[in-house]
Amino acid sequence: MKTAMLLQTLENQLNRLRQRCAPLAHHTTLSARFDRHLFHTRSTLLQACLDEADDNLTALRRAVEQQQLPQITWLAEHLASQLEAISRETASWSLREWDSASPGLARWQRKRVQHQEFERRLVEMTRERKERLAQATGFAEQQKLHREVEAFEARLARCRHALARIENVLARLTR
Repeated sequence: MKTAMLLQTLENQLNRLRQRCAPLAHHTTLSARFDRHLFHTRSTLLQACLDEADDNLTALRRAVEQQQLPQITWLAEHLASQLEAISRETASWSLREWDSASPGLARWQRKRVQHQEFERRLVEMTRERKERLAQATGFAEQQKLHREVEAFEARLARCRHALARIENVLARLTR
């Protein structure tokens, strides 16, 4: 019974982290986000770390079904550590400093980080306005929120277009 509750708790935590990380999940960094002992993936995408944690949750379920006690203990502790690390990384994203690189490259990387933060905030504001729109009862309020959602989506599209241009410049600089 306790094992089932543990598995459900870990799954709920992972699902909440996926939602919190959604705006950041596909943003890259120059250096590894985590220690190699914590995540085996070589990718610097947060999505890859979430996927690895999901794989560990699946492995934990299998170990529970096969009643492999040492493996259950290790996987549960490892998965909890992974989830905590992802949570900390998500909370401190805006504070993350880039590795030192050439001045031109560093400037474009700072621009990328800045635009990724803009994108994250715009996604969050759009989501929040859509939720408010779904709950709005007055016609005038619905129209106002609908205009705000459209404005945020347009800003988000421009932000993503600028991010794509920045990524292209960075790709040319790092060839």
